[in-house]
Amino acid sequence: MMTTSQMRSLGWMAVLAVCVGLFVVLSLRVHAVKSEVLLAERKIVSLERHNKLLETEFETRASQRQLANWNAVEFGFEAPRADQYLEGERQLAALGQPLGPGAPSPIRVARADTSEPVPSDREMVSPITGEAITLAALGEEADAGAVFADAFGDFLIEASPIRAANAQTGDAASRLAAEAARGRE
Repeated sequence: MMTTSQMRSLGWMAVLAVCVGLFVVLSLRVHAVKSEVLLAERKIVSLERHNKLLETEFETRASQRQLANWNAVEFGFEAPRADQYLEGERQLAALGQPLGPGAPSPIRVARADTSEPVPSDREMVSPITGEAITLAALGEEADAGAVFADAFGDFLIEASPIRAANAQTGDAASRLAAEAARGRE
């Protein structure tokens, strides 16, 4: 048999269980209403955007007569005719006019065949410096990334604006080099 204190404890537990159950049901209902509100807000934003699009379309179509007048009178624009459309690149190229006397020749892109090695009797020369250019062989053991990193580092050193700010005259540079050589001895 149960005592009154045990009955009270069971009563309070039942009341607590009912309260927790009601709290869970209420919070689920609140979340459901919140999601409905968010969906409604998204729908409102979508409808406002659509409304603005329709208003813009209406204003554009309402002013087409004015635009047509401006195009015809002020700008001289006309809608393209069917014979103005081209079928391809060849038809476009045929529209080009012949070069007049003294006109520069058109720029053409050339591509060298790199599958054959360069003959050794003809050496490649830099067009800027006139010095011979040596090409790296494919079978070399040097890592291409390391070679590129070294070359890019040299480029950055040459292009650095800091180097120009720290530049010294030839006399001062030779004096510093001589002092450094004496310090090593």
